[in-house]
Amino acid sequence: MTRERTEITIVGDDNSEIIADVTSLLFERDVDIVDLDQAVRDGTFRMTMQVDASEMPVSQERLRTDLDALGDEFGVDVQVRFPSSCEDQSIAVLVTKESHCLEALLERWANDELGADIGVVIGNHGTLRPLAEEYDVPFHDVGDENGTPDENELVDLLAEYETDLIALARYIRILSPEVVFRYEDRIINVHPSLLPAFPGAAAYRQALEEGVRIAGVTAHYVTTDLDQGPIIAQRAFNVPADATEADLKDRGQPLEADALVEAIQLHLEDEIAVEGGQTRVVDPNATDAQLGAPTELDRVNPSEPVDSREELSAEDGDTTAVADD
Repeated sequence: MTRERTEITIVGDDNSEIIADVTSLLFERDVDIVDLDQAVRDGTFRMTMQVDASEMPVSQERLRTDLDALGDEFGVDVQVRFPSSCEDQSIAVLVTKESHCLEALLERWANDELGADIGVVIGNHGTLRPLAEEYDVPFHDVGDENGTPDENELVDLLAEYETDLIALARYIRILSPEVVFRYEDRIINVHPSLLPAFPGAAAYRQALEEGVRIAGVTAHYVTTDLDQGPIIAQRAFNVPADATEADLKDRGQPLEADALVEAIQLHLEDEIAVEGGQTRVVDPNATDAQLGAPTELDRVNPSEPVDSREELSAEDGDTTAVADD
């Protein structure tokens, strides 16, 4: 989504009949449809429209009211997001028990470095309530005694706080299509592996069991397919031969927070776009974002062939001849 377009999202039971009625309503109000996409997953229908509402003769509130009435008629939920500046956006952070990602986000936000407002923290346990309250951010626990979240309550809270972006700060739960479809390309997760390797639970343990020598973390958009959404940012680290799962967590957790913060900032600043299931930098000349490995690794892994008769000095880049065999 670009800031110039209005986004209309419709979610509910599989009911494609609403498309014609929505299209007619928009036409009558001089709203041009720029893009339309629809999908069905597990019986949940989702339609997303990108529209140009700049010339409509009615107010934004009237358009919302008309679309809500149409949604009620068909028994579906309708959300309308009008263009907004970065500073106007609200982030909902979903958490479980690990604090490192939430703390990094709250610190950046408190120092005016995040670029948007953290409106609410929602957990499936109450463990991180004190941390949210330390920053005067509302906290809601939507989990039962086993940590199973009430997604109806979750959806209501996201709407109540007018959420623009959802950050999964080590939220160890799978979101259903009821949530994902409402916030497509607006949910960012951080996963403790270099996806697509080791999706799912216990990723650090999976990496150890496979004997990898380089592990890492990935920040990505969330889709209805587990850990398969478009990748935004990744970080990597070496795995010592005698490393334990705890060692990998110690090395990986600071990188998890770093990758999640960067991915959120890139999203908020409209520096990335999703095309064909992959992300791309909109203007590579306008950002110094570290989407890949640090540039220092280029000398170790050159992008062009190196003459076998020469070796590159790691200190100063001078070349010296290598004797023939």
